[in-house]
Amino acid sequence: MERSDLKKIDLPDVPGVYLFKKGRSVLYIGKATSLRDRVKSYFDDDLIATRGPRIVDMVTQADRVSFETTPTVLEALVREAVLIKKYLPPANTEGKDDSSFLYACITREDIPRVLVMRGKDIDRKKRIGNGFRLSEVYGPFPSGPQLREALRLIRRIFPFYDTPKPLAHGGKHQAAKIEFNKQIGQYPSAYDSRAYARTIRYVKLFLSGRGKMLRKTLLRDMARAAREERFEEAAERRRELYALEHIQDVSLIKEEGSRQKAVGRIEAYDTAHLSGTNAVGVMVVVEDGAPVKREYRTFNIRGFKKNDDIGSLREVLSRRLAHAEWPYPAAVVVDGARPQKRAAEEALRAAGLTIPVVAVVKDERHRPREVIGARPAGISEADAVLANAEAHRFSLARHRRARSRGMR
Repeated sequence: MERSDLKKIDLPDVPGVYLFKKGRSVLYIGKATSLRDRVKSYFDDDLIATRGPRIVDMVTQADRVSFETTPTVLEALVREAVLIKKYLPPANTEGKDDSSFLYACITREDIPRVLVMRGKDIDRKKRIGNGFRLSEVYGPFPSGPQLREALRLIRRIFPFYDTPKPLAHGGKHQAAKIEFNKQIGQYPSAYDSRAYARTIRYVKLFLSGRGKMLRKTLLRDMARAAREERFEEAAERRRELYALEHIQDVSLIKEEGSRQKAVGRIEAYDTAHLSGTNAVGVMVVVEDGAPVKREYRTFNIRGFKKNDDIGSLREVLSRRLAHAEWPYPAAVVVDGARPQKRAAEEALRAAGLTIPVVAVVKDERHRPREVIGARPAGISEADAVLANAEAHRFSLARHRRARSRGMR
């Protein structure tokens, strides 16, 4: 498609989903706060820099765009997941492991819970069935942070349980249920099984993309409650209808061109080993000049070859990039020189990402001698050196721990 082809499409300035197509084949599905602005962005001159070659190829192949409007951005996100599951468009799914996608799941229990699960965990649960079974699975959702934000918003309208462990009818779990009730202000005292079953029914309608049916159901339930003089219940249905129409959900969809890059977030990587043994790789996160230790990650390197630091870096990055639910950084910092920088850039490109890479070159005493690429990446050399030093410290600490375990 060319930019001039957009003149044939009357794209509205409202939320919705859009589908790039070639003939009857669906190549890519996305969501937007504004269909008009979002689809136009695919014809910007800097598309390859912001979205990568895979999306550029997709736009070149496409011969038309179709779209569906939605009342809210929240419903656009859910509708996108429904359509991706239906069409499996290659530009959304190629090069991605299905088991790494996230899904919204509802458990098959006396007191159902709504959980976020990875595809591989769903498959394992089907095989083993340990603890509980699933009644419904919705997805895949391309963005883990957006799915969690969506469920947080839905939970404000239709309060549901999302506890890690199943809830029993009494005993030690009763206190947790009562505490949940206090937090949401929905059930002030006792657990109401009929009311909660109704809530789960509403959640299922919403997550399956049947927003219109949900509204009709709420209107019907509101009218019935009013006829039967259950006025508090009728008022609750009215509140839920109003919340569906007016929920502030713009935060759900950041510009997709940034692929959920968190402004100010720097990820630094380092590896450590002793003569090719007990090799570990680490990821550390620095935001606004401060380490965010709760987001540090460790990777036991599996395909490590003796002194193959570049191979280890590629492995660590590829495994990190499989976690689409983690926000992407504004910049990546690696320990080494231009070969390490190129290896990281190749790993990012292979994942369809265009994230700048900075390399910190060390002298013979392992002190920073040169910083490559900080200015083009939009970060200071000081922040790059800080992130690199923290990654080196963390990798050594993890390697010492792995080595001590191996000596026991």
